[in-house]
This record gives sequence, C-alpha cells and structure tokens, in this order.
Amino acid sequence: MMDLPERKMKILQAIIRNYLESGEPVGSRTISKYTDLHLSSATIRNEMSDLEEMGLIKQPHTSAGRIPTDAGYRIYVDDMLRSEKQEVQDIKDVLIKKQDRLESLLQQVAKLLAANTNYPSLISAPTLKKNKIKFIQLSQIDPQNILAVIVIEGNLVRNTMIRVDEVLDAKDLLRLNMLLNNSLCGLSVDEINLGLIASIKKQAGLHSEIIGRVVDSAAEAIQPDDNPRIYTSGADNIFRYPELGDRAGELISDFEEKKNLSNIVEESLQDNNETGIQVYIGNEMPMASMKDCSVVTATYDLGGDMKGTIGVIGPKRMDYDRVVKVLKEIMTQLDTLYKRQGEDENDGQRE
Repeated sequence: MMDLPERKMKILQAIIRNYLESGEPVGSRTISKYTDLHLSSATIRNEMSDLEEMGLIKQPHTSAGRIPTDAGYRIYVDDMLRSEKQEVQDIKDVLIKKQDRLESLLQQVAKLLAANTNYPSLISAPTLKKNKIKFIQLSQIDPQNILAVIVIEGNLVRNTMIRVDEVLDAKDLLRLNMLLNNSLCGLSVDEINLGLIASIKKQAGLHSEIIGRVVDSAAEAIQPDDNPRIYTSGADNIFRYPELGDRAGELISDFEEKKNLSNIVEESLQDNNETGIQVYIGNEMPMASMKDCSVVTATYDLGGDMKGTIGVIGPKRMDYDRVVKVLKEIMTQLDTLYKRQGEDENDGQRE
C-alpha cells in the first residue's frame, strides 16, 4: 500500500466520497468545503496535481474536475479496511473484557443468592431480544472467498465466509459495503423484510447473489439467543428439605447440568410483569422433576434491552416473603454492580 502524507490522503478521501455521492468529477472548490484542512483552492489544486501524477486520480476531460482511478480506489479501500479491522479488533478486545467481567459478576450473584436464601439459585446471562445491526464490512480474503464481518448492538461480532466465483475490484467492494450499511444499519431482524432484500439485491446488480448471502448471514446473526448461558450455585441446599429427598438426585443432576433451566429462564422472560417477580408452584412448571418444588424468579434489566433471569428453586413450603425480598434487592443492585465494574475498568485504563 502506498504511504500517502495525511493531507494528500484526506484530499483523496474527499474526492472519492464526493464522487461516490454525486457521480460527477470533483473540483478544488468542492474539496475546500468538504475537508477540515482549511486549505485554499490553489493549495488543493497543487495537491490534486500531485495525486494525478501519482496515478490516483485523473481528469476525464479538459476543464473538468477529477475522478478516482483504480489505484486511487485501492488506496482508499485499503485504508478503510485497515481502520475498520482495527475497530473490529478493538470491539473484540472490549467484548472479551466485558464478558469476563460480567461472567464473574453473575457467578458472584448466584453464590450470594444461594447463601442468603438457603435454596439452589440460578442466574442467566443477559440476552438481547431485539438485536440490531451496527455495521457490516466485506473484505476480499482470497480470489475465492469474501469475509463478512457483522457487528451487532452490544458490540457482538459475527464472521461469515462467503465463496465467490470472481475477484471483486476495490470499487465494487466499496460500493457493496456502502449499500449494505446504508440499507441495514440500525435494523432488527423484524425490519429486514422481503421487499427490502429485493431492493438491495436489485441495487447490487451482478453481485446480487453475494448480497443475498450477506443479508441472510446478518439476519441470522441478530436472531434472539434462545439458549442463554446459565450460572448456578447451592445445589446441595436441596438436602436441607426432606420432602425433596426422593427427587434430590434428579434435581441436582438437572441443576448442575443445566437441564430444563433454560425453560425456566424463557418462561420467566415471557411472563415478565410489572413487579418483575414470578412464582411457579408445583405443576405450574412443565418439568416433571420439579412438580414438588416452587420456583421464584425475577427479571433484571441492564439497559439496552439486555435482560436476564434470577431465580431460586425450593420446596413448596419455601419462605416466599424472604425470597421475594432478596430477589428484589439483587434485581435492584445488579445494574449498579455492573455499571460500577465498568467504571472501575475505565478508571484502570485511565491510570
């Protein structure tokens, strides 16, 4: 990749962006208004002459402005991909740190809940029920493959490899990236309908098949997660209650292996009410192993539609009043604890 001085790079970027928007040759006066360099038209003309000598822009006819050459597009795309590759890596790094922090927090909450109630406890990782696309980036990996990087809200990254029959040039790849992001960014899976997909494919022209596969991958990436991660604690508390003795082994197995617990989480999130507390007694739960139990759950909300379930499982004679009070307190404090961990991490980075 040619290493351009910053000023020339900004002028080249301004020419290409303006040309992509208008389809017309770009003159120095337009660039003087388009960049933040605050240069005179004469200075910009000199820089444009240098770019033309370098083969990055050309003049389609006398007295016209300039348009980018294939080499100019290549410089522009490589710089864009390099910047966005770094952005994606930064997002991944943040995501890993945030995930580790959240996992530790949820494990602590599960232990705290079991210790304060003397019942087995569970807590599910938050899920996004209405994921939205943040941005999409296509990159040509080799002549047969294009990598589609799909970033969704919450900075979750999904990668999909797409096989192609031809190498896309820099101009086509840039236009497909702009088409995808202009059409899909900010949309949830419910908003990506057949009419929108047909419109995007039509605009993609010869590359409609590639676009179709990217849209399918994007829609799959933002599908709600039906299998949230679940953390548990205090399974041996079951032995405190003789009436559960006959089912203790089965209950502990279900609890430690997370069997059926996802059903509790899903039921809780769907039945969420004004108080955020749900109580299921005996046969009200679909699991046969818990027909002699009661389950009390609460729905917590970390903002941005990130919701999860906290719950305890115990005998029908459980201390409902105490359990509900503890759940409400934890539900209130979880958001504060989560935010505090984020602030502590930011403070550490500043130091």
